[in-house]
Amino acid sequence: MTPRAPRRSGRSDGAGRSGGGPGRPPGGTGRPTEPPPSGFAFDLSVAPAGTDLVGVGADLEPGTLLAGYRSGLFPMGLGRHGRGSLGWWSPDPRGVLPLDGLRVSRSLRRSRRRFLIRVDTAFDEVVAACGTPGRPGRWITPRIAAAYHELFRLGWAHSVECWREGRLVGGLYGVAVGGLFAGESMFHRETDASKVALVGLVEILRADGDERRLLDVQWSTPHLASLGATEVARGEYLARLGRALRAPEPPALEGTGADRP
Repeated sequence: MTPRAPRRSGRSDGAGRSGGGPGRPPGGTGRPTEPPPSGFAFDLSVAPAGTDLVGVGADLEPGTLLAGYRSGLFPMGLGRHGRGSLGWWSPDPRGVLPLDGLRVSRSLRRSRRRFLIRVDTAFDEVVAACGTPGRPGRWITPRIAAAYHELFRLGWAHSVECWREGRLVGGLYGVAVGGLFAGESMFHRETDASKVALVGLVEILRADGDERRLLDVQWSTPHLASLGATEVARGEYLARLGRALRAPEPPALEGTGADRP
C-alpha cells in the first residue's frame, strides 16, 4: 500500500467519480457480491523466487481481480504512469504490516485526535487523490480507477478516509477478501492524515481479535517500515494468505458510511 515506487518496478499511486455506486450505497450493509468467475488462471508455483513481476496480460474484470488477490497477485501497468500492458505482481519478499506491530508515536496519537475517520463515504475521491497527476511514480490509470470502482460497487473494495472540518484530507483504499486487506494506495493533504487513516484501518482489522487477518502493503518502503511494516518470503506470505482467506470479513467493513471519531 505504498505510494507505489517499488524497488524493482516503478509504481506510486488513482482517479474516479463519487462514492457509493449502485448496489453498495453509503450507509448500506451486507456481504460482497461474488462476480462471474475469471477466464484466467493464476499459478505462482512456477514463479522464480526473488522476482516481483510474474505475469503479463489478462483483464481487470472483477472476477479476474479477485482471483488475483486470492492467489497472491495484484495488477499494475508496465508502462509510464501505469499505462501499457497489464502486469501481475507478487513481490518476493512481500511487505506486510503485522496488526500488533503498528508503531504509533506520541505525535501520531495527538494527530489521531484531530481527525474523523470514515469508511466508504468517498471511495472514488480517495482513488482520485491517490492518482493526482503531479504525484511522482503514479500508476493509477482511468481503467484501474474504473475497475476498482466496480469492486467497490460490488462490496470488495473499501476506503478509509480522514476528514477534518468537513474536508477529505487523507485516506487509503484497498481490497478486502475474507481476512485479507490488500492495501493499494494512500494520500494526504494535511500532515499525518494518511498515517491516521492507516491507524484507523488497523483498528478495524483488529476489532474482533481474529489473528488470521492479514494486512498486505505489497512492498515495504522506508516510510511503511517506520510504521512497523516487515518483509516475508513469498512462500510465507502465501501461507498467511491461505489462513486469512478462511477468516470472515471484518465486521466494520460489512456496512459502509460509518464514522469513527
